Amino acid sequence: MNIHFDIIEDKVEFFEATDLKTLEKKINDQIEMNKSILLTVHNVSHQMHVDENRRIFYTAVVHFKAKK
Repeated sequence: MNIHFDIIEDKVEFFEATDLKTLEKKINDQIEMNKSILLTVHNVSHQMHVDENRRIFYTAVVHFKAKK
C-alpha cells in the first residue's frame, strides 16, 4: 500500500455573515485551522450588500498560501 501526500500550496475560501463581528470570527477560526496545514493569509477581499428588504450581508474571500 502506497500513501502519497500532496502539499496544498494555494487555497481560496469564501465566507458570509449578517454582521462584521461574525464574519471576522469565521475568518479567524479558519485562519487558526489552516495554520495546522502550514497555510497563511495571502490576500483578503470583502464586500457588503444590501438586499431589497434592507438586510445587510457581508462577504469575504480569503486566499491562503503555503508558508515558504
